[in-house]
Amino acid sequence: MADGDEKNGDTVVIKKYANRRLYNTRSSSYITLDHLAKMTREGIDFKVIDAKTGADITHQILTQIIMEEESSGEQMLPVNFLRQLISMYGNSMQSLIPHYLEVSMENFCANQTKLHKAFEESLGNNPLARLAEQNMAMFKAAAAAFMPGAERTAGTESRNGAGDELASLREQMAEMQKKLDALSK
Repeated sequence: MADGDEKNGDTVVIKKYANRRLYNTRSSSYITLDHLAKMTREGIDFKVIDAKTGADITHQILTQIIMEEESSGEQMLPVNFLRQLISMYGNSMQSLIPHYLEVSMENFCANQTKLHKAFEESLGNNPLARLAEQNMAMFKAAAAAFMPGAERTAGTESRNGAGDELASLREQMAEMQKKLDALSK
Protein backbone atom coordinates (compact mmCIF):
# COMPACT_ATOMS: atom_id res chain seq x y z
CA MET A 1 0.00 0.00 0.00
CA ALA A 2 2.49 2.66 1.14
CA ASP A 3 5.21 2.02 -1.43
CA GLY A 4 2.92 2.27 -4.42
CA ASP A 5 1.22 5.37 -3.11
CA GLU A 6 4.48 7.19 -2.55
CA LYS A 7 5.91 6.31 -5.95
CA ASN A 8 2.84 7.49 -7.83
CA GLY A 9 2.95 10.86 -6.12
CA ASP A 10 -0.83 11.02 -6.34
CA THR A 11 -3.02 12.04 -3.46
CA VAL A 12 -4.67 9.02 -1.86
CA VAL A 13 -8.36 9.58 -1.26
CA ILE A 14 -9.69 8.35 2.06
CA LYS A 15 -13.45 8.31 2.62
CA LYS A 16 -14.83 8.69 6.12
CA TYR A 17 -18.22 7.12 6.66
CA ALA A 18 -20.88 7.96 9.25
CA ASN A 19 -19.88 4.91 11.29
CA ARG A 20 -16.46 6.61 11.74
CA ARG A 21 -14.74 4.06 9.49
CA LEU A 22 -12.04 5.22 7.11
CA TYR A 23 -11.82 3.66 3.64
CA ASN A 24 -8.70 3.88 1.48
CA THR A 25 -9.99 4.09 -2.10
CA ARG A 26 -6.61 3.19 -3.58
CA SER A 27 -6.11 -0.07 -1.66
CA SER A 28 -9.86 -0.75 -1.36
CA SER A 29 -9.53 -1.45 2.34
CA TYR A 30 -10.65 -0.03 5.64
CA ILE A 31 -7.90 1.65 7.65
CA THR A 32 -7.43 3.28 11.04
CA LEU A 33 -6.04 6.58 12.25
CA ASP A 34 -2.81 4.71 12.99
CA HIS A 35 -2.55 3.85 9.29
CA LEU A 36 -3.03 7.52 8.40
CA ALA A 37 -0.36 8.52 10.94
CA LYS A 38 2.02 6.00 9.36
CA MET A 39 1.21 7.32 5.88
CA THR A 40 1.94 10.84 7.10
CA ARG A 41 5.30 9.79 8.56
CA GLU A 42 6.15 8.11 5.25
CA GLY A 43 5.38 11.31 3.36
CA ILE A 44 2.34 9.90 1.53
CA ASP A 45 -0.10 12.60 0.55
CA PHE A 46 -3.73 11.83 1.34
CA LYS A 47 -7.03 13.63 1.44
CA VAL A 48 -9.91 12.63 3.72
CA ILE A 49 -13.38 13.18 2.32
CA ASP A 50 -16.67 12.89 4.20
CA ALA A 51 -18.45 10.12 2.28
CA LYS A 52 -21.89 11.66 2.79
CA THR A 53 -21.24 15.34 2.07
CA GLY A 54 -18.06 15.18 -0.02
CA ALA A 55 -16.47 17.81 2.24
CA ASP A 56 -12.69 17.77 2.71
CA ILE A 57 -12.12 16.89 6.38
CA THR A 58 -8.37 16.24 6.18
CA HIS A 59 -7.61 19.04 8.65
CA GLN A 60 -9.99 17.58 11.24
CA ILE A 61 -8.57 14.07 10.85
CA LEU A 62 -4.96 15.29 11.14
CA THR A 63 -5.92 17.22 14.27
CA GLN A 64 -7.54 14.07 15.64
CA ILE A 65 -4.34 12.12 14.98
CA ILE A 66 -2.34 14.76 16.86
CA MET A 67 -4.77 14.57 19.78
CA GLU A 68 -4.44 10.79 19.95
CA GLU A 69 -0.63 10.99 19.74
CA GLU A 70 -0.57 13.62 22.49
CA SER A 71 -2.84 11.57 24.78
CA SER A 72 -1.20 8.19 24.27
CA GLY A 73 2.49 8.94 24.10
CA GLU A 74 5.09 11.48 25.02
CA GLN A 75 3.63 14.93 24.59
CA MET A 76 5.32 17.08 21.98
CA LEU A 77 3.27 20.27 22.21
CA PRO A 78 4.12 22.32 25.31
CA VAL A 79 1.24 23.76 27.34
CA ASN A 80 2.42 27.36 26.82
CA PHE A 81 2.53 26.81 23.05
CA LEU A 82 -1.02 25.44 23.11
CA ARG A 83 -2.22 28.39 25.18
CA GLN A 84 -0.59 30.86 22.81
CA LEU A 85 -2.03 29.06 19.81
CA ILE A 86 -5.53 29.11 21.29
CA SER A 87 -5.16 32.81 22.10
CA MET A 88 -4.45 33.50 18.41
CA TYR A 89 -7.93 32.34 17.37
CA GLY A 90 -10.03 35.40 16.64
CA ASN A 91 -6.93 37.60 16.76
CA SER A 92 -6.12 39.86 13.82
CA MET A 93 -2.95 37.80 13.31
CA GLN A 94 -4.89 34.53 12.93
CA SER A 95 -4.57 34.50 9.14
CA LEU A 96 -0.77 34.79 9.33
CA ILE A 97 -0.21 32.00 11.86
CA PRO A 98 -0.81 28.98 9.55
CA HIS A 99 1.75 30.18 7.00
CA TYR A 100 4.24 31.09 9.74
CA LEU A 101 3.90 27.67 11.40
CA GLU A 102 4.21 25.87 8.07
CA VAL A 103 7.40 27.74 7.11
CA SER A 104 8.82 27.26 10.60
CA MET A 105 8.24 23.49 10.42
CA GLU A 106 9.77 23.29 6.93
CA ASN A 107 12.86 25.16 8.19
CA PHE A 108 13.06 22.91 11.24
CA CYS A 109 12.95 19.77 9.05
CA ALA A 110 15.54 21.18 6.64
CA ASN A 111 17.87 22.07 9.53
CA GLN A 112 17.34 18.64 11.08
CA THR A 113 18.36 17.00 7.78
CA LYS A 114 21.43 19.23 7.47
CA LEU A 115 22.45 18.52 11.06
CA HIS A 116 22.04 14.77 10.58
CA LYS A 117 24.11 14.88 7.38
CA ALA A 118 26.84 16.99 9.02
CA PHE A 119 26.95 14.60 11.97
CA GLU A 120 27.31 11.58 9.66
CA GLU A 121 30.05 13.32 7.66
CA SER A 122 31.95 14.27 10.80
CA LEU A 123 31.78 10.69 12.04
CA GLY A 124 33.04 9.44 8.70
CA ASN A 125 36.11 11.70 8.90
CA ASN A 126 36.84 10.99 12.55
CA PRO A 127 39.29 8.09 13.04
CA LEU A 128 38.13 7.57 16.63
CA ALA A 129 34.53 7.25 15.48
CA ARG A 130 35.56 4.70 12.86
CA LEU A 131 37.49 2.78 15.49
CA ALA A 132 34.47 2.82 17.80
CA GLU A 133 32.26 1.54 14.97
CA GLN A 134 34.74 -1.26 14.24
CA ASN A 135 34.94 -2.18 17.91
CA MET A 136 31.17 -2.29 18.15
CA ALA A 137 30.93 -4.43 15.02
CA MET A 138 33.57 -6.82 16.39
CA PHE A 139 31.70 -7.02 19.69
CA LYS A 140 28.48 -7.83 17.88
CA ALA A 141 30.25 -10.41 15.72
CA ALA A 142 31.71 -12.05 18.81
CA ALA A 143 28.32 -12.04 20.48
CA ALA A 144 26.80 -13.66 17.39
CA ALA A 145 29.54 -16.30 17.36
CA PHE A 146 29.49 -17.18 21.05
CA MET A 147 25.97 -16.43 22.27
CA PRO A 148 22.96 -18.53 21.21
CA GLY A 149 20.18 -16.48 19.66
CA ALA A 150 22.49 -13.63 18.70
CA GLU A 151 22.28 -14.72 15.04
CA ARG A 152 18.92 -12.95 14.80
CA THR A 153 20.62 -9.68 15.71
CA ALA A 154 23.28 -10.25 13.06
CA GLY A 155 20.58 -11.00 10.50
CA THR A 156 18.87 -7.73 11.29
CA GLU A 157 22.14 -5.85 10.81
CA SER A 158 22.78 -7.43 7.43
CA ARG A 159 19.39 -6.17 6.31
CA ASN A 160 20.45 -2.72 7.44
CA GLY A 161 23.53 -2.73 5.22
CA ALA A 162 26.08 -3.69 7.87
CA GLY A 163 26.29 -7.29 6.59
CA ASP A 164 29.36 -6.78 4.38
CA GLU A 165 31.29 -5.04 7.13
CA LEU A 166 30.26 -7.70 9.62
CA ALA A 167 31.36 -10.50 7.27
CA SER A 168 34.72 -8.79 6.84
CA LEU A 169 35.14 -8.50 10.59
CA ARG A 170 34.24 -12.16 11.03
CA GLU A 171 36.92 -13.11 8.50
CA GLN A 172 39.45 -10.99 10.37
CA MET A 173 38.46 -12.62 13.66
CA ALA A 174 38.80 -16.09 12.11
CA GLU A 175 42.30 -15.20 10.85
CA MET A 176 43.25 -13.90 14.29
CA GLN A 177 41.94 -17.12 15.85
CA LYS A 178 44.06 -19.19 13.46
CA LYS A 179 47.14 -17.16 14.40
CA LEU A 180 46.38 -17.61 18.11
CA ASP A 181 45.95 -21.34 17.61
CA ALA A 182 49.28 -21.52 15.74
CA LEU A 183 51.05 -19.59 18.52
CA SER A 184 49.67 -21.82 21.24
CA LYS A 185 51.02 -25.02 19.54
